[in-house]
Amino acid sequence: MAVMPVLHWPDPRLKAEAAPVEAFEDDLARLVEDMFDTMYDEGGVGLAATQVGVARRVLVMDCGVEDDPRRRVLINPEIVHHEGQLVWPEGCLSFPGIRAEIERSAKLTVRGRDVDGGAVEFSAEGLEAVCVQHEIDHLDGVVFIEHLGAIERAHAMEGYDPEGGREKADDDDA
Repeated sequence: MAVMPVLHWPDPRLKAEAAPVEAFEDDLARLVEDMFDTMYDEGGVGLAATQVGVARRVLVMDCGVEDDPRRRVLINPEIVHHEGQLVWPEGCLSFPGIRAEIERSAKLTVRGRDVDGGAVEFSAEGLEAVCVQHEIDHLDGVVFIEHLGAIERAHAMEGYDPEGGREKADDDDA
């Protein structure tokens, strides 16, 4: 398979809403495998197709650990239930070097399709719930810094360089 280039903010394609997938064919399976290769190569836990310039409602994620991977594919995902709140320090492959604490639902149930078009539904909490919400946001044209207030956003983006993250060292381990 192949590693794809990840779009970096402020690429306008990151603000585009992805179209639903209607055909579950070989090119979709290739896209999913390439997205997993890209996500692992970049050191991420989730990746939306829009982040690699493909405006289709596809996301991949793996919030497991090396000896217990949790590879998940969601095509045309939708959150059908959510509850509680948590604050999680998020990063994003499209914002290299940027981290911010984002408030999200603590638990959720999501449904969608797998690469063959079969129904998928699962419940998630903690990191996995955060990841699902973050990647669905991407499919809706929403980037994680939009969950911040203006001052928090300005602070998080201070010194950001889309070619390599922050231009200067930061004291917050971002």
